[in-house]
Amino acid sequence: MSTIMEEARRGVTPLIRKIAERERASEEFVRNGIASGRIVVPSNPAHGAEPAAIGQGMSVKINANIGTSRDIADPEGELRKMRIAIRHGADAIMDLSTGGDVDAIRRMLIRECPVMIGSVPIYQTGLTAARRDAVVEMTEDDMFSGIERHARDGMDFMTVHCGITRETVGWLKRRGRLMDVVSRGGSFLTAWILHNGEENPLYRNFGYLLEMARKHEFALSLGDGFRPGCISDATDQAQLSELMTLGHLVERAREAGVQSMVEGPGHVPLDQVPANVRLEKSLCHGAPFYVLGPLVTDIAPGYDHIVGAIGGAVAAQSGADFLCYLTPAEHLSLPDEDDVREGVIASKIAAHAGDLCRGIGRDRDDAMARARKALDWEAMYGACLDPEKARRYRSRGCTKSEDGCSMCGDVCAVKIVNRYLVRGPGGSDGC
Repeated sequence: MSTIMEEARRGVTPLIRKIAERERASEEFVRNGIASGRIVVPSNPAHGAEPAAIGQGMSVKINANIGTSRDIADPEGELRKMRIAIRHGADAIMDLSTGGDVDAIRRMLIRECPVMIGSVPIYQTGLTAARRDAVVEMTEDDMFSGIERHARDGMDFMTVHCGITRETVGWLKRRGRLMDVVSRGGSFLTAWILHNGEENPLYRNFGYLLEMARKHEFALSLGDGFRPGCISDATDQAQLSELMTLGHLVERAREAGVQSMVEGPGHVPLDQVPANVRLEKSLCHGAPFYVLGPLVTDIAPGYDHIVGAIGGAVAAQSGADFLCYLTPAEHLSLPDEDDVREGVIASKIAAHAGDLCRGIGRDRDDAMARARKALDWEAMYGACLDPEKARRYRSRGCTKSEDGCSMCGDVCAVKIVNRYLVRGPGGSDGC
């Protein structure tokens, strides 16, 4: 059976037509992008979600991570978080559950999720091994069986840490880092390699992983296990060595007709964000770039959704394609429903700011400007990212004028200029 990428190489498909219409791009542009691997459309037939395109020339997409933990395992709560994230504009959901009945939670979320959904199968595999003995006792069969279980359930894309190798672990040992490894999946495989003295099975048997991805039509999200966990570790040898390995794996995936994207940092100072995007695009042959933030400072716990949005806007302007949100709870706790909403909105702002630099989405800003000029509050709410919050803020305080707000009252700049532009000198009607 042909994959989405292989079908695109043969011609325009109904899926391509739908994406082209939604993205306001030509069908041939979308077809070429998917065929070459510069655009991916994660879409596992077992899920059947509304497909979305990530990559060159497409609008910047955002992902919201949800999932239970050992301390808070409330499936219904995660379902509410998912719905809140989607209502506020998330293009994708990732289930990172590690507490409770993980299989049942994953299947419930897939069943209820109308957008593309992803996971990190090694979380479940590693934790199962840890309960039995230790993370480092995972077997190769354990790792691939976990991936296949998630694929059969309908995951549209999966993070797989294939770029961590014995060689890249060697860079980590030789050079040292302030924060070492902060990726959970990356830490599992780093410890596994060091303990067992063997090559990473996901790298060594990448061909088998490709066969599995072809069979189930899920996209590979090539994980950045050595992403920097603090500003001082950004763009170091370990990170770049892994990135070069991922570039080689992108080529192998394309040869096999399998869609792939590359995950990126992490904690990166603002001036290095554009360079990180350029490096990924060059070393990974234009593969879609999926970034966590990036976080541009380490000192703002409780506000990391803002830190990540700053980095995400610069990354999107520079060519990143997919932003993973951060919530105010990052580095502190499992996010609650309010945290999810705040994280999604912050990431949507970053994505839209990047889109504007690419000539995408200006019509929405123009609609807001026209509504503000007309003092049309309902139209303003319709154009904004979070109408509920906008309504709540405007209702705070009193104003005698129905068309004003409590900030300016009777000395509203828009109202004053509108009056004299329309009526002319002396406030009389102009002609």
